[in-house]
Amino acid sequence: MPRFRLLIEYDGGGFVGWQRQLNGLSVQEAVETALERLCGHPVRLHAAGRTDAGVHALGQVAHVDLERDWPPDTVRNAVNHFLRPHRACLLDVAVAGEDFHARLGARRRAYLYRILDRRAPPAIDLGRVWHVGRRLDAAAMHEAAQRLVGHHDFTTFRASECQALSPVKTLDRLAVSRAGDEIRIEAEARSFLHHQVRNMVGTLKLVGDGKWSADDVSVALQRRSRAAGGPTAPPDGLYFVAVWYDATNPVNPE
Repeated sequence: MPRFRLLIEYDGGGFVGWQRQLNGLSVQEAVETALERLCGHPVRLHAAGRTDAGVHALGQVAHVDLERDWPPDTVRNAVNHFLRPHRACLLDVAVAGEDFHARLGARRRAYLYRILDRRAPPAIDLGRVWHVGRRLDAAAMHEAAQRLVGHHDFTTFRASECQALSPVKTLDRLAVSRAGDEIRIEAEARSFLHHQVRNMVGTLKLVGDGKWSADDVSVALQRRSRAAGGPTAPPDGLYFVAVWYDATNPVNPE
């Protein structure tokens, strides 16, 4: 069976998350249903990473095996047609080798978190940013973020329902920058714990508020207790951006 690699964009606000669930429509179910309407047989998508309800994707990667050797453009165009009116689409479809696996083959994943820190609430970006009605100190947040980069036990930033076998991860990059009224937090690692990015963002927001220092972040990390960390940031501002399958080339919309 031919294997296809899919690059998927979606607004997570209308879904219960990536993975199929009994309590509502997931992105996985929506795309699988669209593929089944095209090819006429059941399919199963395997994604590079699961996202929670409300979390968006600019470059989710998945693979699927189809019984027919469809032209990639036909797959993309037909699935996008059948996905309407859901806020999800295939940006690209490519033939992949039989050894390609969207999840197991991923070498690095990138996330973006957006905070809008102005008095006025968002209109256009409602549901796509975390609105904080006061100015945050982005420079202090970036300094504190560097305390989390590297190989650590991230229990403090791990959700209680996380199913990872170990809380030890290597965080390759955590950068905080400002663009006008928006703070952008970029995180890169081979893999993340459940809610790790959102919990790190919630902690860094305390630094931006002047309530915590970089040293407080280090202490929280060392305590290895979820109770020692900051709150979980809302899902609205989180985006799954890109996946790398070798050392240099990300699969993303750019």
